[in-house]
Amino acid sequence: MDLSGAWRAAPAREELRRTFHEPALDDRDWAEVTVPGHWAHTPDLADERAVLHRHRFSMPSVAEDRRRWITLHGIAQQGDVWLNGAYVGDTDGYFVPHQFEITHLMRDTDEHCLAVDVTVPSFGDPDERSNLMGAILDPQLSGAAGHNPGGIWREVAIHETGTSAIQHFRVVCVDADQARARLAMRCVFDHPDGGPALLRTHVAGIDHELHHPAAVGENRVEWTIDVPEPELWWPHSLGEQPLHELSCELIVDGRVHDHRSCRTAFRTVRLRDWTLHVNGVRLFTKGIVMLPTTPRPGDATPRQVAADVRAARDAGLDLIRLVAHIAHPEAYRTADELGMLVWQEMPLRGVMARGVRGQAVRQAREMVDLLGHHPSVAVWCVHDEPFRRQQAPTSTPPIVGQQRPSWNRAVLDTSVRRVLQRTDGSRPIVNHTAVPPHLPLLDGTTSHLWFGWHDGKANDLAAAIGRLPRMGRFVTAFGAASVDPQLPELQAGRWPALDWNPIAAAVGARRRSLHHLAPPERTSDGPAWAETTRQAQADVLRTTIETLRKVKYRPTGGFCAFYLADPGPAGGFGVFDSDRRAKPALRALTDACRPVIVVGEPLPTSVGVGKVYEIAIHVVSDLHESLRDGVVSATIHHADGTTDVHRWGGDLEADSVARIALLSVPALQPGALKVELALTAVADDAENGEITAHSSVKTTVS
Repeated sequence: MDLSGAWRAAPAREELRRTFHEPALDDRDWAEVTVPGHWAHTPDLADERAVLHRHRFSMPSVAEDRRRWITLHGIAQQGDVWLNGAYVGDTDGYFVPHQFEITHLMRDTDEHCLAVDVTVPSFGDPDERSNLMGAILDPQLSGAAGHNPGGIWREVAIHETGTSAIQHFRVVCVDADQARARLAMRCVFDHPDGGPALLRTHVAGIDHELHHPAAVGENRVEWTIDVPEPELWWPHSLGEQPLHELSCELIVDGRVHDHRSCRTAFRTVRLRDWTLHVNGVRLFTKGIVMLPTTPRPGDATPRQVAADVRAARDAGLDLIRLVAHIAHPEAYRTADELGMLVWQEMPLRGVMARGVRGQAVRQAREMVDLLGHHPSVAVWCVHDEPFRRQQAPTSTPPIVGQQRPSWNRAVLDTSVRRVLQRTDGSRPIVNHTAVPPHLPLLDGTTSHLWFGWHDGKANDLAAAIGRLPRMGRFVTAFGAASVDPQLPELQAGRWPALDWNPIAAAVGARRRSLHHLAPPERTSDGPAWAETTRQAQADVLRTTIETLRKVKYRPTGGFCAFYLADPGPAGGFGVFDSDRRAKPALRALTDACRPVIVVGEPLPTSVGVGKVYEIAIHVVSDLHESLRDGVVSATIHHADGTTDVHRWGGDLEADSVARIALLSVPALQPGALKVELALTAVADDAENGEITAHSSVKTTVS
């Protein structure tokens, strides 16, 4: 039975908390809220951090040989649950489904009253976070400081079982190749009488039966199922995505007492030298960070969530990084269907308080229970940026502070990693992001590279990776923010003497970085400057992606641009705005992520007359087949209208980077200088056929 719909709600005042769960209480004057949903949409409750919920419903009393259970699939963040005046239990963790037995409370009546006391914390100290809500509460990622995500944001449902019932169920594909796939199964079930029990599993045409001499009470059973000659699941750039329904029945005395089902697939994922290998085939992963689809997770419809995943695939990407949050279930279903890989992070971000360790360890296990069956989930990551924010300039460079000993990195992240390894050893596990090599983790983790945003230019990235290859092995964030030209703050005041702090805060950016990206004094007014930020953002993304692709596997195994869509209307790092309208950055991202690209090294912004510049020309192919009859042409357009054309030809290896030539570009006359590059080649795969690619490099001669 689904209990979604209109519920009654009131602020959680202490005197009301003592009696609100009593069925006889008159709640007719209470406000109305929608479940699933968030109470912030109810004006009288919008500012509350704790709200009492009540729902009356009718349901026949449970039969003597049946048991009844209630599941609250998502509460932000903590809840206490009563039914018919009796305390049922508590919840903790916004993404964790909580199941409670209510059989004894539904024996004597058909009319019922469910009461839930829900509490959600405020953001609090950014350097001492005491809750596991990650991106949902972080103003940098949610798009709003102080916003209220509290609510019963997923469905509440009641179901019946026989006298024996499944309490937890987990499916993980631990190994797969063309000969055999192996599923690891785990089931926790309650058998009140003890005695023989049968777990019957069906998947991909295989019927498997496990007989278990169950003890009285809770039983934990683990087993494996082998599927011969399986259809393998692939990322969309490598193959098809066959999915299989899996069902498991708990049978006692010849009768089905309970069952579980899910959709899964067969594949293996390994991380070698920071390069993902799927089913033994290496893949240079082109990805993007995805924030919660809406600041309040319950506001997102399945269609909206699916559209975001589809937009990432349409841009030519292979991977979505769910930064510091567990997404709406539709995100994983869509990723499975479309062949998108998922980099899944725990809702841990920044410096966490020591009291969260127990919660984090428990929720790591629950995350695997919830998501382990999805073939799209390729990587577990424990913690995003586990270091303090630099609120003000200090004498200590941030990179030095990140290398100092840290309880978060050494104790919290290590503890959670160990739990993930024990719970699911089939996937790569990354301790944290953006942490440079440090004792005792001399290998370091992923990098966040902000060339062209915080400092320097995007063109500086190539030289930096050349000096420190380790920093470019896997890049989990880069990019730049842009500003909406319609932002009201840009219209007020004398340009450019505006109050820049609220503008930067609205965008989720640093004022200094915005000015570095696009100096306001170089534009005539606010809207023109905002448009400049949008084009500059596109240039940063294009240059960074092309640079990382040119060093594919040597050392870079993949990247994730920051991020898909702005969380609010003011702007942000998204290639879409908050209404999912494309920015210039989307075109830049899509062009730079095409399977085959031809690129030349950038020229300086301006060059001197008479100088000769040399640029290396590369062809990068992510296709897993060779290209034949390749022709690369470079057309130099001089300021006086004359052109020089150069051509090179040959075959191109599969999944490769080829340096085609070192092109000499003379700066003959003042004015615009442009180099246009073009590639034509033939792929053996009929689906790809003729391959073409284009790009350009330009500068000003003065």
